[in-house]
Amino acid sequence: MMKKIVFLGCGSMGEAILAGLLASGVSPQSVVVTVRRPERATELASRHGVTAMATNEEAGANVQAVEGASVVILAVKPIGIMDMCLEVAQALDSNTVVVSVAAAVSLAQMESALSPGQPAVRSMPNTPLKVGRGVVALSAGSAVKEEHLNAVHEIFNGAGVVLDVPEEAQNAVSAISGSGPAYTFFLAEAMAAAGEAMGLTPEVAQVLARETVAGAGIMLTEPGADAQKLRRAVTSPNGTTEQAIKSFERDNLGEVIKTGAQAAAARAAQITEELNSK
Repeated sequence: MMKKIVFLGCGSMGEAILAGLLASGVSPQSVVVTVRRPERATELASRHGVTAMATNEEAGANVQAVEGASVVILAVKPIGIMDMCLEVAQALDSNTVVVSVAAAVSLAQMESALSPGQPAVRSMPNTPLKVGRGVVALSAGSAVKEEHLNAVHEIFNGAGVVLDVPEEAQNAVSAISGSGPAYTFFLAEAMAAAGEAMGLTPEVAQVLARETVAGAGIMLTEPGADAQKLRRAVTSPNGTTEQAIKSFERDNLGEVIKTGAQAAAARAAQITEELNSK
């Protein structure tokens, strides 16, 4: 029997997960998606061949969608996760595993809004899922069995690397891999700006920065790749690269990045507390 997989909400991240799932060989006929706008539902159905419903047209679309589902993916914003859980809780099969892809929403918060014993998984995916190079960290709730976790792994495997982590590590995961693509894009921006400051045209500077960051990222995905070793391999003694690295070290760039990541993790914890107070 074909498993039914449901996406409640399907924005940019949700669609990236959906695309990876379908690319792994899952039949579009086994997937149901709900979104608010009819135009978005039509777009998703046309692009991916899945069943898509708009809650603005069908008020009970979410409840209807989850009936008989094996996995339900909550792909709405953090502030909407609890309400979504409450809305569909009574329609879920007791063996359906509910997966949140929202930052900062704890398992305890999810489980409090679901029926007792409902399997729940907290995940932290990142945007490179869109190009099949994402990383996803999963934390299992108290009612999750091996079969549930395996089913969730299968959903994300098509779009990236999947890791299991304890829930207390999720804020750190969010700060490193969840926010990490933005750090990388910021680096590319800074490199391009530096090139312009040294006389390159904006077009040339942007291409040099973009392709260098992208190419270095691909090198890091090769088997056995190690960032420190790769850096040392292109840092010749008394060479030009060494001077740049020494400048970064004098300015404590590593500490700057660590402080930024800690600030991101702290904000995630703060959001969790804000959601608790609502």
